[in-house]
Amino acid sequence: MHHLPLAGMRILIMEDEVLIAMDVEQLCRDHGAAEVVLVAKLEGLGSDPFSGRAFHAAILDVTLAGQSTLAFAAELLKRGVPFVFATGYADAEGLFDAFPGVAVIDKPYAGGTLMAALVRAIARTAPGP
Repeated sequence: MHHLPLAGMRILIMEDEVLIAMDVEQLCRDHGAAEVVLVAKLEGLGSDPFSGRAFHAAILDVTLAGQSTLAFAAELLKRGVPFVFATGYADAEGLFDAFPGVAVIDKPYAGGTLMAALVRAIARTAPGP
């Protein structure tokens, strides 16, 4: 059996296009994710998204139902939660300046490209031996 890079992880997917969200959820599960949390609106995160069980990693669209996810992304960055942006705004000038080193995957994307970027993000933030 091959190595599952997301084995046992709880992954957050912030995506408001339902078919894309379902595809990405299945990709995460195929790569071993134990739990996948889909959020289509910022309100879906609840009042304190960091209470309770932590997310091991996240995939964020830049806007959910017209609202920016950049403030939430900044909080993920501050907390050391690995994430990638998967968005149609990949070439927006200066949009990602506050997130050096965070991969920005342009829609439409191949599942393998997205998973490779997420696995790299997780590896970058993993504690050393």
